Amino acid sequence: MIILGAILLILGFLLDIPILWTIGLVLVAIGVILFILGAAGRAVGGRKHWF
Repeated sequence: MIILGAILLILGFLLDIPILWTIGLVLVAIGVILFILGAAGRAVGGRKHWF
């Protein structure tokens, strides 16, 4: 999710499309939050591991 968000951020910046920039920013933020929760050992969405 973090990688997809970063790709959308870059595309939104290069193509000057604000909606891609916004969606990318949201995806990066959610991805970082889920990564931190998973790294802390908390179950995210009922799962301890995301494969």
